[in-house]
Amino acid sequence: MSDNTKAFPYEKGSYTLYSCATCPYAQRALRALQLANVPYKLVEIDLLNKPSWYHLVNPQLKVPTLRLPSGEILIESLVIAEFVADQFPEAQLLSTDAIERAQLRLFIELFSSRIIPAYYRLLRTADTAGQETEKQALLEGIWAVSKELETQWERKSGNGGPFWYGDRFAFAEIATVSFAGLFRVLERYRGFSVPETEEYAGFNRWFAAVSEHPGFTGVKPDDDKLIASYKRFLP
Repeated sequence: MSDNTKAFPYEKGSYTLYSCATCPYAQRALRALQLANVPYKLVEIDLLNKPSWYHLVNPQLKVPTLRLPSGEILIESLVIAEFVADQFPEAQLLSTDAIERAQLRLFIELFSSRIIPAYYRLLRTADTAGQETEKQALLEGIWAVSKELETQWERKSGNGGPFWYGDRFAFAEIATVSFAGLFRVLERYRGFSVPETEEYAGFNRWFAAVSEHPGFTGVKPDDDKLIASYKRFLP
């Protein structure tokens, strides 16, 4: 994608990330850059009042967007995160083993298809009966993710946990923790929390470890700011 670099802010000869602090997708790209120790310029985008020049950066007007030192521009959070992981292999964000990468992609797909849509449906559902239905769907997704984590920890690459790659906060967490962090929003607006029971033990163990890691806390927005920003999703 070409760009008119005089028309929007960027860091010449370096990486520029166009992001929004409360956007869980944008947080993926930010975590990838930070975990790989990549120097970058951060340009915050107000998604409710986008700059007039932003269409020159990303015609889809979404975040994140990453401008490379070459001037090339990448969009889509997982594309950006995988680019960073491949560009900076010394950070060990991704395995080089094809089977391990396939297993990881299946986990991300499971999380993305079973948890993220259910989260937003629950937030947007107004009636009590509908909310109970969506809570159950979300719990079923969390159960499936929990079991997949436990399966991974029995593999050599899982090394007993508590992260996907054993003791290493890496690509699996980059792709998912932003959305797990949004449960604070559901707790506030829908009274939802993950039960501390055996069937969700894998998920709770994983998230307890995630919650204390700098890879999560260093990017996570303030809870009050996050909760306020998601009020607009309520019916």
